[in-house]
Amino acid sequence: MHRGVNICNPYVPSMGVDVLYHVGLATDTTDLKKQFGDVKFVIMGGSPKRMKKIAEILLKELDIQLPCGTGLANIACTTDRYEMYKVGPILSVSHGMGIPSISILLHEMAKLLYHAGCQDVRFIRLGTCGGIGLEPGSVVITTSCLDCAFNDYFQLVRFASFVFFVGSHLLHFLTVMSILLQKILGKTVRRPAHLDEHFVKELIETARSMKLDFNVVSGKTMCADDFYEEQGRLDGAICEYTEEEKMAFLKKAYDSGVRNLEMESLGFAAFCQHLKIKAAVICVTLVNRLVSDQISTPVDVLHAWQERPLEILINYIKKQM
Repeated sequence: MHRGVNICNPYVPSMGVDVLYHVGLATDTTDLKKQFGDVKFVIMGGSPKRMKKIAEILLKELDIQLPCGTGLANIACTTDRYEMYKVGPILSVSHGMGIPSISILLHEMAKLLYHAGCQDVRFIRLGTCGGIGLEPGSVVITTSCLDCAFNDYFQLVRFASFVFFVGSHLLHFLTVMSILLQKILGKTVRRPAHLDEHFVKELIETARSMKLDFNVVSGKTMCADDFYEEQGRLDGAICEYTEEEKMAFLKKAYDSGVRNLEMESLGFAAFCQHLKIKAAVICVTLVNRLVSDQISTPVDVLHAWQERPLEILINYIKKQM
């Protein structure tokens, strides 16, 4: 059954023009159906350079021919926030670091695909991460996502409405971005953050069918809002816990089935589940956090490792095309 990309916003359909500001597109300047209507896969990763490299690899491995006289180009070139490349029915897009950054991209990608009338699209986040109890260079296919308090849902704080009387005037304030007010007076919204089980299972089976020379595991992914303290690192500018407390936290995570830590999966999974988009997360570990906090592997080796999640995904995509 074919299913289009839907959005959960009654206002967008009635907008005269929808500006996708952060990717440099708009409904009145680009024929989104013509340019993006065939998209089936959206691959996301943090680094712009890495996503360009992924697009180049896809072009070669899938033997996709670009239109005559054209080359691989950054579609979002009018902005400096994200980079986006189209290779046949695949978009390769950078999302920056952390949930706030990826959430902006997710909203605009979903709206782009909605306006383009795309069907049966799958979102995949490919990235790097810290492993827990795994050799560096291992690949983790995420089965479920947790936050650093071991919750499997994503918490949003919607705007809070405040009314103040000043003299005879009524002032109505809508606070949207104030962290302090949000935490105290804002309305907390919990959204489940589950990845598509069938899609994840297909990726795991794909990896098992391949003769890979690296370790591939499936497990839970812990998503942090911070690189240093929330992940229990000892090498940040602030560290107000002991090494023993750090190790107890990581061992608890491991015993709970967590195999890696990163900073986007929970928001990514919650967004995709809310819009019923099939999604998956595949990351390569750069360090075993039970052994070290810092990454000391040579850069050329790290670059080679970063292609490992893509190797699995390309094999899967070939079976679908």
